[in-house]
Amino acid sequence: MFDTVIDRIGSGSAKWDGAPVIFGEADILPMWVADMDFTVAEPITEAIMKRATHPVYGYETESDSVKQAVVDRLWEKYNWRVEKQWLVFSAGVVHALHMIIMAFTKPGDGVILQPPVYYPFFSAITHNGCSVIENQLILQDGSYSMDFEGLERGFLPDYSGLRPEPSRARMLLLCSPHNPVGRVWRKEELTEAARIVIDNNGIIISDEIHAELLLGGHRHIPTAILGEEVALQTITCFAPSKTFNLAGLKASVLIIPNPKLRSVFRERTAGFLCTPCPFGMAAMEAAFTHGDPWLRELLEYLEGNLRFLREFISGRLPAIRVMPIEGTYLVWLDCRGLGMDDQRLRTFMRKKAKVGLDDGFIFGSGGSGFQRINIACPRSRLEEGLQRIEKSLADCD
Repeated sequence: MFDTVIDRIGSGSAKWDGAPVIFGEADILPMWVADMDFTVAEPITEAIMKRATHPVYGYETESDSVKQAVVDRLWEKYNWRVEKQWLVFSAGVVHALHMIIMAFTKPGDGVILQPPVYYPFFSAITHNGCSVIENQLILQDGSYSMDFEGLERGFLPDYSGLRPEPSRARMLLLCSPHNPVGRVWRKEELTEAARIVIDNNGIIISDEIHAELLLGGHRHIPTAILGEEVALQTITCFAPSKTFNLAGLKASVLIIPNPKLRSVFRERTAGFLCTPCPFGMAAMEAAFTHGDPWLRELLEYLEGNLRFLREFISGRLPAIRVMPIEGTYLVWLDCRGLGMDDQRLRTFMRKKAKVGLDDGFIFGSGGSGFQRINIACPRSRLEEGLQRIEKSLADCD
């Protein structure tokens, strides 16, 4: 199933139809944005088609059955007992991040990020008039970890003039599992980060959109299950979009246990917060209820793709290093051994190798010299991309 090559050109795909414009090359091989080149699970397609047979596609409300599907999923996967009234549905996680920051900050406030990190986080902050406070991850001995001392400092008032006054952090935007470095945070790491935020009367926005894409036996821990105090200061963003390849359906859910935060959020986003479309709701319910057999096969295939990537690069592209990955299907490639600056590296990948990857520097501090590759594609397509890089490097010699 996952080996099947699907022609997506002409389907309106941002990944494929948009690639020639984005990368400036007609014959680019897109391996960038986080959607998969795989067919979705059959129960999801069936649910969408069933919903489509109803001839009216009006505004959607959250049915009790889709709420129950979310509640059951979180209990089954994480032993997290969630109440239905905690759920707030949204048309995608990125949209929700903009709404959360709008609801709980004022212009000039700071929001802490831990770069290199998913680049739409930056615009979610700045578009709300807030300041990005970068607390760069620590890269040591080939592994990434959080800088807890830096996180503490991020909550201190800033008198340097580098951030608008009164500029202090109001929240931590946590990426868990982390995109692009692929870390699945351990309980002790999450606990310490949560302690720092709570001690400083902050809010944790925990983006857990990749929570079910776990590799190598790693286990995801939702931030909000670390204790009642943490749960009351955490807003969790969850969705089937990455796990089940449903990004285009714009369906996500926020878990907000604190009734005061939930009330403030609903009040301040009234008129802005969009619920998913009917097909997004149907797909979410089907994915969470019937998607596990497909997901098990997907994870097995991704493990195989990761092994292939590592073997190919270690044997044939020794100047590039595959960074350790514990979750997601987005692999962080250390290309600093190629001896190229960021602009030259971008030009090489796009113009010479004709492979569309995400440049590391767009993920913020610590991303320079890296590239992010999406391995959620048929293995033959992954091999083609790597061969293009190999051939282009040989031509440079």
